[in-house]
Amino acid sequence: MPPIVSKSSGRMTNKDGAHLPVMLAEVLAGLSIEPEGFYLDCTFGRGGHSRAILERLGDNGCLLALDKDRAAVDSNEAKTLLEDARFAIEQGSYAELQKRVERHGAMGQVAGILMDLGVSSPQLDEAERGFSFIRDGVLDMRMDTSCGMTASEWLSRVAEGELVRVLRLYGEERYARRIARAVVKARAAGPIATTLQLAALIEKAVPTREKTKHPATRSFQAIRIAINRELEELEQALPQAVAALKPGGRLAVISFHSLEDRIVKRFMREEEKGKTSPPNLPLVIGHRPRLKRVGKAQMPSEAEVAVNPRARSAVLRVAERVAA
Repeated sequence: MPPIVSKSSGRMTNKDGAHLPVMLAEVLAGLSIEPEGFYLDCTFGRGGHSRAILERLGDNGCLLALDKDRAAVDSNEAKTLLEDARFAIEQGSYAELQKRVERHGAMGQVAGILMDLGVSSPQLDEAERGFSFIRDGVLDMRMDTSCGMTASEWLSRVAEGELVRVLRLYGEERYARRIARAVVKARAAGPIATTLQLAALIEKAVPTREKTKHPATRSFQAIRIAINRELEELEQALPQAVAALKPGGRLAVISFHSLEDRIVKRFMREEEKGKTSPPNLPLVIGHRPRLKRVGKAQMPSEAEVAVNPRARSAVLRVAERVAA
């Protein structure tokens, strides 16, 4: 396998602000690191998972990291890891996984792929990124700030019915219609430009309160998922990941949202079962199973959640590529 040539998210933080990779021990066990293997970290964040994988690789092992966020690619953590010739990082979505792996001549040879889905702590903690409803900043929410509409621009154009759909589907928001109506009314008077402006609007529109959840939580999540096309890109990436793996290679996915986890669970189950023809046809048409699931879905331990509360909704699923 050709070595990666270096080019010039651990995703969560603890209460002290240090970046912590979610379910690190479980991820490493699930990937079953081969010292000379080629690995792919699809969501670098601030490099906690990548760093741990590199520590377990031998001289001929390779790790390619991806991240849509330019800030992650340019971070000090990435620059430090780039001093290691076994590591490379590129800006890009995991929906482009096959193209990125092909560029390194490793399709069908990858020993392990990690997808740590959702938003990273730096994105949440930096007010100017617009992901947080408790910090005042420009209402952006784009993971890749070089393209696409900001959340503010999207809210200025989206039809009321479509906003209701997004809030219900991606946020499971029971007051979606009330919130959408409030957004349409507010934008008639001027743009919804900041995070706290949107959060206040939602808080006013929602008639009841959950003890442990801010009224804007579900809506911010739903809008973020919509403008970044997170679920669509996940559905595009999963088949590419299977194609990139070598027999025995592992796919590990951490999700933080029930819709993400549902997509991953269904995909792994279908790839394990293999597709068949309808029962009324005499011949079996389709493909053989390409994956077998490794263990059951895992959640973070109570000890991890105590140190890193943002890990509490994480679900890890692992599957292994089977020989064709």
